[in-house]
Amino acid sequence: MATIKDVARLAGVGLGTASRVVSGKGSVSPATLERVKKAIDELGFRPSHAARALLSGSSRMIGVYIPVLSGTFYTPILQIIDTELRAAGLHMVVAFGVGLGDARRQAIDGIDFLLERGCDGLIVMTGALLEEDIAALGAKRRQLVALNHSFAGIPDQCFMVDHRLGGRLAARTLLEHGHRDIAIVAGPASLIDNVERVEGFKAELEETGIDTGKLWVAESDFSPAGGWAAAKALIESGNPCSALFCANDEMAVGALSYFQEAGIRVPHDLSVIGYDDTPSAEFSAPRLTSVRMPWREMTLNGLNALLNRCYDLQRPVERSFPVSVTLRASLAQAGEVGAVGAVGKRARRPKAA
Repeated sequence: MATIKDVARLAGVGLGTASRVVSGKGSVSPATLERVKKAIDELGFRPSHAARALLSGSSRMIGVYIPVLSGTFYTPILQIIDTELRAAGLHMVVAFGVGLGDARRQAIDGIDFLLERGCDGLIVMTGALLEEDIAALGAKRRQLVALNHSFAGIPDQCFMVDHRLGGRLAARTLLEHGHRDIAIVAGPASLIDNVERVEGFKAELEETGIDTGKLWVAESDFSPAGGWAAAKALIESGNPCSALFCANDEMAVGALSYFQEAGIRVPHDLSVIGYDDTPSAEFSAPRLTSVRMPWREMTLNGLNALLNRCYDLQRPVERSFPVSVTLRASLAQAGEVGAVGAVGKRARRPKAA
């Protein structure tokens, strides 16, 4: 495989001159430029990624940190980032939480991993970091964008979606369908975005006179297994309700699976609404009504802002993103459904594992 030294030798120029032609930086006479280009063509020279990085002073790599590499939430976001970067001639490097330590330690280690590999910029999606962790990055924090989380030290580099509005829209949708006896499966109380969506949901109910202190509420972990366990606990509680709000789609899909096995018909016996509108919502059984959060819009604009910082581009950047509800088959009018407390008494026992 030809090297930059081979190109310089064939063109009869110094290594520095050949490097300036390959990198596109620095002045070279037209005649010399033509000789170097001819040598490149004759040798079939293609600079490696490492060589281009050395020549340009840029790795052309963007690092992305996510807490976990599983489920249906992060995969579409990674696909959006990778597609955009490839179109721009850039590359994505992903790190996620692994090893010992709590979520904060894992996030710090993941970011260090990306920086050690020479990433020009970073996208982080984690609420585990503290303000002091961002400050500890020093000058490197200028080349960082946070998605779905806010840090006071870098406000212009944070891109958020309106989770309080998302929660309100979920509650409003259930109220418009006549539901007032409602149960909630929340995500981890340690996650700010979960707290905001649940608070928004409750605030909307309270404005219609519903005492949210009397609602059946369970905290789970955003996983399908957590949704299954919460749905089982709801049925066993005997709490009467006509609708269930799950704070993300993966828990809602787990709940739907339990209800199907327990003989509880959705939405005939119980309506279910999820949150995020991930691909799993569209293909669950029944298809899941879900709050559509503008993850794509948030991701693209955050990425644009980062590329502007790293490569002095002029990409458009917006900060206000639409939130809506996608209506599907898991939701029915309250008058058309029973109450889960009554349903649970006549439901089949779940099949033995």
